Amino acid sequence: MGYGDNDISLVSFQSVSKGYYGECGKRGGYMEVTGFSPEIRDQIYKVASVNLCSNVSGQILASLVMNPPKVGDESYECYSAEKDGILSSLARRARALEDALNSLEGVTCNRAEGAMYLFPRIRLPLKAIKAAEAAKTAPDAFYCRRLLNAAGIVVVPGSGFGQVPGTWHFRCTILPQEDKIPAVVSRLTDFHKGFLDEFHD
Repeated sequence: MGYGDNDISLVSFQSVSKGYYGECGKRGGYMEVTGFSPEIRDQIYKVASVNLCSNVSGQILASLVMNPPKVGDESYECYSAEKDGILSSLARRARALEDALNSLEGVTCNRAEGAMYLFPRIRLPLKAIKAAEAAKTAPDAFYCRRLLNAAGIVVVPGSGFGQVPGTWHFRCTILPQEDKIPAVVSRLTDFHKGFLDEFHD
């Protein structure tokens, strides 16, 4: 794309630790810069070059992400099977957690679309909101802390993500191993029912 008045300036990022290519903990990635003048691109690359580079395994993974095996390559069949297996497992995990969250009283959750997180909305009883205020914490953080202490499930309060004022959410991942999802769902369901019973208006 050439640089001109109608171009859109865009910086895209890709990370090997946030896809099916690499496990969490593997660090590597790249960025693509389009729609900027050569002078601005030079400055962006200069700033990026000041940082330390990824470790060798991260660089290898980034290279593989940008150039995966192609049809006819010796490793293509294995790569394709592993990729499809991982992506279908993630889709099943997402559906199981979405369905479980949507079955909880006062909880609604949209479908995951290409991410490894869900952001369910929780409608908290007024007593729970007042208890959170008394504890000098946001209501969603109060719920998340109680969930961690009671069920050992770690989720992140939505108040850190710019939710609409007066609404409460939490972020949870779909990454637990697939065979662990039923236990997570069971513990979450039991906690949520107990929480609502405790703070019933």
